[in-house]
Amino acid sequence: MTISIWRFSHLILAILSSVFIILASVTGMILAFEPISNQFESYNINDDTTVATTIDNLSNRYDEILTIQTDENNFVVASVITNEGESDTFYINPETGKKIGSLIEKAPIFSFATNLHRSLFLKSTGRFIVGLVSFFLILMAFSGLILIVKRQGGIHRYFSKVINENFDQYYHVIFGRWLLIPILIVAFTGVYLSLEKFALLPETTISHKYPEMLTSEIDTTSIASFELFKTLKITDVKRLEFPFSEDIEDYFFITLKDKELLVNQYSGAIVSEQDYPLIKLLSQWSLILHTGQGTIFWSMVLFLVCVALLFFIYSGFAMTLKRRKKVGIPKNKFSKDTAEIVILVGSETGSTIGFATLFYNALLAHGKTVFIAEMNAYTTYKQAQQIVIFTATYGEGDSPINATKFINLTNQTPPNQPLEFSVLGFGSLLYPEYCKYAEVVDSHLATHKGFQQQLEVFKINNQSFNAFQTWIKQWSTANGLELIIKQPLETLNSKYTRQFKVVKRTNLNNDQTFMLQLKPTKKVKFQSGDLLAFRPNVNEAVRQYSVAKIGDDIVLSIKKHDMGLCSSYLSTLNIGDEISATVEHNREFHFPKSSTPVIMIANGTGIAPFLGMIHQNEAKSDIHLFVGLRKKTSFALYSGLLDQAIHDGKLKTSQMAYSQEGIEKVYVQDLLIKQTEFIAKHLEKGGVIMICGSIVMQNQVLDKLRHITSTTLNLSLRYFEDNQQVKLDCY
Repeated sequence: MTISIWRFSHLILAILSSVFIILASVTGMILAFEPISNQFESYNINDDTTVATTIDNLSNRYDEILTIQTDENNFVVASVITNEGESDTFYINPETGKKIGSLIEKAPIFSFATNLHRSLFLKSTGRFIVGLVSFFLILMAFSGLILIVKRQGGIHRYFSKVINENFDQYYHVIFGRWLLIPILIVAFTGVYLSLEKFALLPETTISHKYPEMLTSEIDTTSIASFELFKTLKITDVKRLEFPFSEDIEDYFFITLKDKELLVNQYSGAIVSEQDYPLIKLLSQWSLILHTGQGTIFWSMVLFLVCVALLFFIYSGFAMTLKRRKKVGIPKNKFSKDTAEIVILVGSETGSTIGFATLFYNALLAHGKTVFIAEMNAYTTYKQAQQIVIFTATYGEGDSPINATKFINLTNQTPPNQPLEFSVLGFGSLLYPEYCKYAEVVDSHLATHKGFQQQLEVFKINNQSFNAFQTWIKQWSTANGLELIIKQPLETLNSKYTRQFKVVKRTNLNNDQTFMLQLKPTKKVKFQSGDLLAFRPNVNEAVRQYSVAKIGDDIVLSIKKHDMGLCSSYLSTLNIGDEISATVEHNREFHFPKSSTPVIMIANGTGIAPFLGMIHQNEAKSDIHLFVGLRKKTSFALYSGLLDQAIHDGKLKTSQMAYSQEGIEKVYVQDLLIKQTEFIAKHLEKGGVIMICGSIVMQNQVLDKLRHITSTTLNLSLRYFEDNQQVKLDCY
């Protein structure tokens, strides 16, 4: 399976450096606690204490002061000659000059971790490897940034919602985009410090200009009275060295954060001032940012970066292995020139290939001669009668990596005979360019002399198998076939599987629809809009039902299908029967927590979660319900709950559309056009629209909403989708 150059580069860099990143991350996690543990020592000082105060206090306590400095923890350290004539170095309280503790000794675990982190115990060779890995980390961060930007649909959508395909993918993106800047800081500073270690940076030697020998008398001022020392805070001083003698040519040597000073020991005048060059300042900041010295907050950030890097290694390889396990293009039983149906696939990660393979196998089982290949492999097909395109969209409407040449190939190599075509697009409505490349391909082939459109482009949201089956039925009808495709088996998480007892069920109505009320035998957390995953036996595919929460019970609205094993089984249950099922949280389709007005749009059994949301509307937020059903008698199943909700003030309005009542067919999307002004004002004021039901209804409703927002508000529907004002749960 072909993958993009950016993903390939990202993977190769991870493979080359994974072991060293793991070592650096583990040791980095340990070292992040060193400045944190140091900060818990009681050596912190008053930031407003001046150098003059500190010197004055020390002079009163000790015979001679050699140096005063602030260490990496911002603790003040003094080296003195005591009154007993002994030299000593310790932490002081600069406000009193009193000794408050001995210097902190580096714990053995931190010493070990430091050596391993810096050089892997390999001295210069190890430092070179660490620097190189830091450089690789920069490249990985940038390639990861590009992958996120492409995935999200542009840099302007960098922080927009991430599609939760699985745990590894979701948090790989989430952590990656939030920690990108800290990771780059760690990587850049690591490279910088390595360059500094190997003397590959420009030299930063500072040369002070000493004044000529002074012969005239100088007014003597006490040290504590120096204007510089009275205004200079001790926290701004990195190191203050006292003169070695009373000779006028010996000076105070002061190292600040951004410069060095020579100060006359008698007058307090600055005789030389040299600013640090940029290289020196960058070295200081690189050390601080790479180690977290002196700050608990940044140390915690560095700890999180190390944890995240370990997670990236795990999740990155986990995703790679999953992609490798995904089905590739199957081996063809027929050549390209003997097949009557050609399937071409455009896929970035391999998911779309799985659907194409199901279609391919179903056609073979029906006795058809079929050929399947990637879209970039398009060529002439001598006996082909039609071509079916399965394609995902990558990034901002771009083609998947294995479909980049398709349009040019069709222009350069037209078919030998006119080919009928159908295009099936895969994507997510949460991305701005939903199935855009499928639309591009469909539009291109529709205007190409060598191709004739058989079906309109069909779009599938979030790899919905139910939507795929809808398209299969359309294609089968158009081709006079009855293809049967079974949904691949999924493993239910037994950890979350619970028993549910039937406490109420209705009879089948004229639509073969019924309601089922289930009580969990043990406490289960769920909300209206969550999903109940169920299958009658282990050999069947899982079926998901949107749930309503009424009290502590789950209420389902189910349509019995003649060939539907789950719906048929559930329709035979009686009060007191028990089933095993799993509640799956569907957080993207929960009722807004604030008292936001909501428009609910549903058809058929898609009304179920809305019944629960309306029932739980204790705040009496404005809810307006639009429902599409077949006949007026279909409404009887829900009328009791809805009438009560209107009476209780939990539902403000409800409108019904009946598609098989009378001569004129009315669908739920037709109601929206009649309420154009109301819907436009609803969205403009921050209201939410929730849609639940069939994928066909969803697409038609979204088309109407796009028309309303563009013509009435001069805004695209995407604007409101990005603002979390449109919620979808369609199948």
